[in-house]
Amino acid sequence: MSHLSPAGPRPHVPAAARLGFGVPGYAHPLVAPTEWAELTRPGAPLHWAVLNVAGGPGSRRDPHCLTAAARLRARGVRVLGHLDLRCGTRPFGELISDANHFLEWYQVDGFCLDRCPVDRPGLPEVRRTVTTLRAVLGGAYLVLGQGIHPYEGYMELADQLVTFRGSWPDYRWSQVAEWTAGYPPERFCHQVHGVPRRHLEEALRIARWQGAGTIYFTDRTARPDRRIRAESPWEALPGYWDEIVSRLGPRVME
Repeated sequence: MSHLSPAGPRPHVPAAARLGFGVPGYAHPLVAPTEWAELTRPGAPLHWAVLNVAGGPGSRRDPHCLTAAARLRARGVRVLGHLDLRCGTRPFGELISDANHFLEWYQVDGFCLDRCPVDRPGLPEVRRTVTTLRAVLGGAYLVLGQGIHPYEGYMELADQLVTFRGSWPDYRWSQVAEWTAGYPPERFCHQVHGVPRRHLEEALRIARWQGAGTIYFTDRTARPDRRIRAESPWEALPGYWDEIVSRLGPRVME
């Protein structure tokens, strides 16, 4: 595709100085207590973590999710409420209602707008949603979870875009949109599943070269069984969590 190319040379930054984790959202704290506990590990370089109670905030306040979110916020980690835009088909009123519940029940710091439109025609409605969310929560941190490179105009709406979400084989041969070279790494996030431990350093090099400041890599893979939700690769810790935390944590930063 003509608008995609390998990233051009970027300004030098110290190795790992910008990289940190953006956690897509683990399973419910009762199902994945170890995962949520690990996110409060001192020194883990977390930029944000998504709270997804039941495809959104759920129908009522969940005390287990409230506790998990409070512990993260006490550690200084941004907690983002999960809002599913359903590729632009979600009614505006439902989205704002869910956002208000996230704020009232879990005191989130912002939102991850999953399955966000990527094309130019979808931009006005996403702008409407983002403008309202920022009015509802001043200082809200907003991530657009598109999973691919969208029309560049979306950059003006959010703090960060998820411009890759997918498998390691696809990531290994991925390219970036030329326009991304005009923005700093903290504006982009890559989420990759099925990354083998032996290729972890290669994956980190790709993220740095392509200009992503936030990542989430896991060796867990998507399952072809349609009964398994698409989020399944993200719902548990990667097998090399300790290793990747040590690579990106304070020891590396020094």
